[in-house]
Amino acid sequence: MDLYSGHINKLIEELAALPGIGSKSAQRLAFHLISLPKEKVERLTNSILEAKANVRYCRECYTLTDRELCPVCANEKRNHRMIMVVENTRDLAAYEKTGKYEGVYHVLHGAISPMLGIGPGDIRLKELLERLQGEVDEVIIATNSSLEGETTAMYISKLIKPLGVRVTRIASGVPVGGDLEYIDEVTLLRALEGRVEI
Repeated sequence: MDLYSGHINKLIEELAALPGIGSKSAQRLAFHLISLPKEKVERLTNSILEAKANVRYCRECYTLTDRELCPVCANEKRNHRMIMVVENTRDLAAYEKTGKYEGVYHVLHGAISPMLGIGPGDIRLKELLERLQGEVDEVIIATNSSLEGETTAMYISKLIKPLGVRVTRIASGVPVGGDLEYIDEVTLLRALEGRVEI
């Protein structure tokens, strides 16, 4: 039995189709949107349409931007000889929030996953290799610690090492506030191998 009219149900369905939005969240959002003044709804609608029309891939790193070059690639103060390879734009944003990384990025838009039918040709590896024709000192592989991320990291490493470019992998380990007894052995080993002097 439908609790709401057709228009409300349709709005809830569309919102529930968004990633991370369940049916209860979709209902809350729908009722919130309906209660907003018409001008605010129009601003939101226009923002979505403008983003869809104007956002594209950065010419250098392939992150999402509304310019030819993203702010990181356009920044001459960044170290363009150091490239961190990440799986998606959200990973890039996470590293940028630290405020500590001074190099540039390369966004793959995925990871190699034979189970899902995603091969090396389905992510931005060719573009990464083209970038390495320039002057690059180091490629930091910052893919996730999942099976797909590890597979992608090994594949990239094997592609790049023959080019004479230094290839490193981010350390992964114990999360802040994590209890050692609950952490898997691979993570603990990574934490030990990636240790630094204090």
